[in-house]
Amino acid sequence: VGPDYIIGPGDQFTLTLWGTTEGIYALQVTNEGKVTLPKVGVISVAGVRFSELEKTLKRHLSKYYANFNLSVAMGGLKTVTIYVVGEVAKPGSYSLSSLTTVYGALFAAGGPTKQGTLRTIQVLRSGKVIKTVDLYDFLLKGDRSQDIRLQNEDTVFVPLIGPIVGVAGMVYRPAIYELKGGETID
Repeated sequence: VGPDYIIGPGDQFTLTLWGTTEGIYALQVTNEGKVTLPKVGVISVAGVRFSELEKTLKRHLSKYYANFNLSVAMGGLKTVTIYVVGEVAKPGSYSLSSLTTVYGALFAAGGPTKQGTLRTIQVLRSGKVIKTVDLYDFLLKGDRSQDIRLQNEDTVFVPLIGPIVGVAGMVYRPAIYELKGGETID
């Protein structure tokens, strides 16, 4: 995971201690967002960024131990529930890794159908559109800049396809293309 990954219920990590105290502890974040450490007790870690996790644990452990070092390694990651709806091959609710992105969710749902848009896929969070994704840059150039990480209970909505144009003959990519905005045949 990256430094901005947010720890939450279901995440697992290994805490390794060495120095005046030693040990390797496999910890899982409870549904309440807490882990239990020997001698220290219960520590709340939900909402902590991975980059801050070592500091948070060290602060609590320092109350009981001196002259020690620690490291944290992520293990199993929590799952999130993502809804993929609209014009996709297999619409529904998916339990996916907390690292899943829009492209991963679309792949899990079998991708847009022939009636589904590739140009205006919406990511909804708490009922509001937070991102509109155009897959053409990804499909034609491999550009993943529009791909975003999804959060629990996000919805990926694939609307009906917009206006289309067929291009055939002596061109590099003869196909049926979906127009977006003010695009013309040119």
